[in-house]
Amino acid sequence: MALNYDEITRKYDKYIFQTYTRQPIAIRSAKGAIVTDVNGKEYIDCVAGIAVNNVGHCHPVVVDAIKRQVEQLIHVSNLYYTENQALLAQELASLSGMDRIFYCNSGAEAVEGALKLARKASGKKEFIATEHAFHGRTRGALSVTHKEKYRKPFEPLAPAKFVPYNDADAIRSAITSDTAGVILEPIQGEAGVIIPSDDYLKEVREICDKKGTLLILDEVQTGFGRTGKWFGREHSGIIPDIMTTAKAMGGGFPMGAMLAKEEVAANFVRGDHASTFGGSALACAAALANIEVIKKEKLVKRSQEMGNYLVHKLKGLNKDYVREIRGKGLMIGMELSIKCEDIVAKARDSGVLLNCTSESVLRFVPPLTITEKQIDTVVSVLNEI
Repeated sequence: MALNYDEITRKYDKYIFQTYTRQPIAIRSAKGAIVTDVNGKEYIDCVAGIAVNNVGHCHPVVVDAIKRQVEQLIHVSNLYYTENQALLAQELASLSGMDRIFYCNSGAEAVEGALKLARKASGKKEFIATEHAFHGRTRGALSVTHKEKYRKPFEPLAPAKFVPYNDADAIRSAITSDTAGVILEPIQGEAGVIIPSDDYLKEVREICDKKGTLLILDEVQTGFGRTGKWFGREHSGIIPDIMTTAKAMGGGFPMGAMLAKEEVAANFVRGDHASTFGGSALACAAALANIEVIKKEKLVKRSQEMGNYLVHKLKGLNKDYVREIRGKGLMIGMELSIKCEDIVAKARDSGVLLNCTSESVLRFVPPLTITEKQIDTVVSVLNEI
C-alpha cells in the first residue's frame, strides 16, 4: 500500500540524515516535463532533478533500455569487460573531443578523479579555482568549492587558491611552480548561472599552455545539450586536458565520468584509481539510450530554441523586480531585486517547480523536451506572483 505524504515525511524525520532542505511535496511519478505528487497534483518541472533529466522524466527509450538490460546483466564490476562500456566510451570520446574515459557515479566523484589525475600527471599539489564555484561536497571536490559555509566545518582541505571568475589575468597571476591545475565551470551554475565573456576560456587555455598547467573543465551541469551545445566548452572552441561530467549523462540514472586527453590519461596506471559501480552495464545502457534520444530528437538544437523562447517570455515580466536574465540554451538564470525563496513556494502552490540559487536568482534548467505551452504557463504563473 502506498504511503501518504504524512507517513513519508515521518519516516524521513525519524530515519534519514537531515542534510537537505526539502520542499513540502512528495513526488510519486513523472513523465516528460511533468511531475505528480502523492496527492495527484501535477507540476511543470523547471528543475529537472537539477539539470539531470535533459531528455525528460522516464523517457520511453531510456526506460526500455533499462528494462532490457536489467534482465540481461546489471553489474559485474570492473574486473571484467562489458560491451556497453566499450560502446559508450566510443560515443563519449566522439562527442567530447577527449580520448579516455573513466566511469564513476556522480559529479563529485568525477571531480575527485580529475583532481587526483592532475596531481599525478603534474607532480604538483595546488589548484586554482574561482570564486563562487561549486564542484561538489566530497573532500577533494570541496577543496575547490568556494562557499565558506560548505568548506569551513571540514578544513583543512587540499591546497587551493580562489580567484575571480571571468578574470583570466587573475589566473595568470595565481599560477605558481606548484600549481597542478586550474578548474573551471564553462558556466557557473550554483553561483546563479554566471556566463563568462566569449574569450575567457580561450585566454585561460592559452595561459595554461604557456605555464604548463593542466586545465580542468567541470561540465557536470553544462553537458549533454543543456547550454545548446553538447558540452559547454564548445561555445569557446577549446579542449581541456581533463573534463568531468555527470548529471544528464544517464537520462536520470546515476552516472558520471572523468575524461582526459591521451597524454594526461596515460599517467593513471593500473591500481591508481577505481570505482566498484563505475560504468555498470545498466548505467551504460541508460547513458547510451540517453545519447540516442538527444541525437534523434535533436534536443541540442531544441535547447537553443526553447531557451531563446523562455528568455523572450521572461523579458516580459515586471522589470521592477528583474535585474538581469542570462543564460545559454536551457540553462537560464533570472536575477531578481528580491530574494526568491517565497517565489519558489508560491510557484509550487500554482503547479510550477522552480529552483532558487544564490538567494536571489531563479535558475531554470527544465527538461530539453519542455514545450512552448508549458513555458507559457510557467511565465504566466511568475507574472501573477
